[in-house]
Amino acid sequence: MPSYQNIKFDLNGHIAIITIDHPPANTWNLATLNEFEDVIGVVENDSNVRVLILTGAGEKCFSAGFDVSDALNAPIISPKARTLWRRIDRFSKPVIAAINGHALGGGLELAISCHFRIMADAPKAMVGLTELNLGIIPGWGGSQRLSRIVGRSRALEMILLSKKVSAAQAFEIRLINQLSAPEALMEDALALARELADRPPIAVRCVLDAISTGLYEGLDAGLDVEAQGSATVRSSEDCREGFIAFLEKRKPVFTGR
Repeated sequence: MPSYQNIKFDLNGHIAIITIDHPPANTWNLATLNEFEDVIGVVENDSNVRVLILTGAGEKCFSAGFDVSDALNAPIISPKARTLWRRIDRFSKPVIAAINGHALGGGLELAISCHFRIMADAPKAMVGLTELNLGIIPGWGGSQRLSRIVGRSRALEMILLSKKVSAAQAFEIRLINQLSAPEALMEDALALARELADRPPIAVRCVLDAISTGLYEGLDAGLDVEAQGSATVRSSEDCREGFIAFLEKRKPVFTGR
């Protein structure tokens, strides 16, 4: 297993866990982004991995976004982060953000690129796109993804006023899927990951591809990819296992073939 300076990488059965470990606020400099790019490539190419969990080290921050101490590399960092966050958004395996603390700027932009978000209900933990406080705008996909999740008016309120929201408020506006007690966050994330890992991997991949294609390329393109996915899964061993298990009244065991 590769080793990294700013990223922790663990495997738990069919589940990969990537932990952003760049203290004090798990921010993104060029070195951390390069490691992240490498490790998601490892996850994507490992057929044994069916689900990815992203989280932050420590109890205070999931990620506070761009590392201002690496400002000289900003012209490289921003395009790379934008590309990697898009890659997570269109990842071929489900990605869960286990938000253990603050998710601000590029950190929230990463979280909203994930398919699922579970957040620790810690009293001081806040999420927001606060770039306008610095005279800049969200540049790693935030203006597009936040509005799709919480609606145009709410997104404009959060972005234009640099408004941060608590975990409870984030859950109320459906920015996150689930609240978790801080001490139970990773177990809750793993519980969801295990459920997803039990699903038929080929079918999961086809659904993710169809939905992301529809969002990025439009309804007709999404329908075409859905049709292609339907044809793909019909010829899979998992399809046969699903029908046999249904007739035998047992839980199917999907192998990804």
